[in-house]
Amino acid sequence: MTGGRARSRAARAGARSPSPAGARFRRRAARVVLLGWALADCAGDRTRSPTCGLAQVVGPTLIQQQLINPASVLTEAPRGLASSLPARVVGQPDQGEVLVSRGDNAHQLVMGYQGNGFPVPPGGYGLLVIDDSTQRAQGVLLYESEVPRGDPVLGTVTGVDHSVPLFGVRVAWTNVSNPRCPLLGAAPPPAR
Repeated sequence: MTGGRARSRAARAGARSPSPAGARFRRRAARVVLLGWALADCAGDRTRSPTCGLAQVVGPTLIQQQLINPASVLTEAPRGLASSLPARVVGQPDQGEVLVSRGDNAHQLVMGYQGNGFPVPPGGYGLLVIDDSTQRAQGVLLYESEVPRGDPVLGTVTGVDHSVPLFGVRVAWTNVSNPRCPLLGAAPPPAR
């Protein structure tokens, strides 16, 4: 009787182990599902896809982390900025823009935000993003988190009823923004 139980357990265990044909079928089915998901991701409005949604969270986080790298932080406002730049409040789906001018002090930038969701006090700040390979301004990201301490302030970004400080960083733009899911839309042409 003990031998019979051992054989029936072995037979049941053998029945549970995947056959080579079953394993091939599952791999093929997984490939079809992944291919379908990839094609669906590329069809229609890509900016509304899960991949782009993730990119809209990860990109600004990577850019914000550059504030801890002193070599990436801008110490003065760059010259030759376009009169307007794309802008986005991190976590908001819509893109706005900032109108760019110089303050009383020619080294200070004054930007006026036009769009939805401007950060509410007490936190909030703007981050001017410069592509380190082209030295071109990509735009401004607005964060609702606590203002960084100790970094050089380049100016201000003003919403409807209040202003937030503006900082700046250089980043490898191609590492933080996917052209299929633009973080800040198309960059403006260089100022002349």
